Amino acid sequence: MNRPARLPISILRFASLAALLLLSLGHPPQAAAQEQFDHFSTGFQLDGAHTNVSCDRCHTGGKFQGTNPACISCHSAIGAVQATAKPVNHISSSEICADCHTTAAWSPVAYMDHAAVTGSCMNCHSGLIATGKPAGHIQSSDQCDDCHQTVAWIPAAFDHSNISGGCFGCHNGVDATGRNATHIATTNVCEDCHNTAAFAPATTVDHTQVIGACFACHNGATAAGKDPMHITSSDNCDECHTTVAWTPAAFDHANVSAPCFSCHDGAQATGKDPNHISTTNLCEDCHNNVVWTPADAVDHTQVIGTCFSCHNGTIASGKNPTHITSGDNCDDCHTTNAWVPANFDHTNINGNCFDCHNGTDATGKDPNHISTTNLCEDCHNNVVWAPADARRPHPGHRNLLLLP
Repeated sequence: MNRPARLPISILRFASLAALLLLSLGHPPQAAAQEQFDHFSTGFQLDGAHTNVSCDRCHTGGKFQGTNPACISCHSAIGAVQATAKPVNHISSSEICADCHTTAAWSPVAYMDHAAVTGSCMNCHSGLIATGKPAGHIQSSDQCDDCHQTVAWIPAAFDHSNISGGCFGCHNGVDATGRNATHIATTNVCEDCHNTAAFAPATTVDHTQVIGACFACHNGATAAGKDPMHITSSDNCDECHTTVAWTPAAFDHANVSAPCFSCHDGAQATGKDPNHISTTNLCEDCHNNVVWTPADAVDHTQVIGTCFSCHNGTIASGKNPTHITSGDNCDDCHTTNAWVPANFDHTNINGNCFDCHNGTDATGKDPNHISTTNLCEDCHNNVVWAPADARRPHPGHRNLLLLP
């Protein structure tokens, strides 16, 4: 309600003189003042309850000029008039009564000018003096004006900074918009991925709040999935990758379904060294997926070439320096299970029997052997020593040493 402007003193003086004139003519003071005097000309219109108030209630002591038109000048417990004042339980406000009240009656209040109210909203909107937060209100502080305005409670300009609970306390699909039906499977800790400015796009993804396997999202549709050039593997992404970064991967070979060479071909992953022995590409037959070297065992069925191509004393153990004179076809006598004992094949021996069968390198002549030279092969064969072959005619006896 706008207060009338104060009129110039000249007008007020004129009004006072007019009132005195009426008194001199013998009119009753109250009737003359109320019925004949145009109070509006003073700048203060008498309306509402003021029309029934006698002049002397406000103009005490016969003083008309200079009366303060403010409500508080009369409606105060300490003023000269002492009209009805603000009660002690009145809400905290300014002293400009006309901002909320009218001259018709103090109550009910015609209009609430919140600009005239001092203190926080909750001082009044506590559910006692004025409507407060309903029982189903979301968890929040009592700073009503952080979200609401004095024009209307609804709609609220929502300030999330004053919300004391988690997002899901409101964004549960009932009180406020919640997760949509196609949302990825997660916990209800919305704020770990979203912010209060906008739900989408998510600020970041806190994988600790995601429920289910990586592939439920990282399938190429919801989120980036395996690259078309990805090695053959299962879809258990987290067995090699972490939520911090895809690369580098902490590789878990247990989930790789293809042979080693499908990756370890020298292009996608480290392959055979140029100095690797000649083999097939079945890496796993010799190596394990923890470390390449040393090899667990050598599966000789995967080795290409002769034994001597590896067992040459450089790549792998070769013939001992004291080995009997023989060719380099190791597998003629040895097996891939063990070097010793050897399944001896004399066909590859290019020396005389005595070169080995000398009693030192291999079994030699028995002490009871008849006296002969050392040309064993003239009587014995390389299948069995005894019995000796049937002695040939005398040329075979040439090796007998005759006693004197």
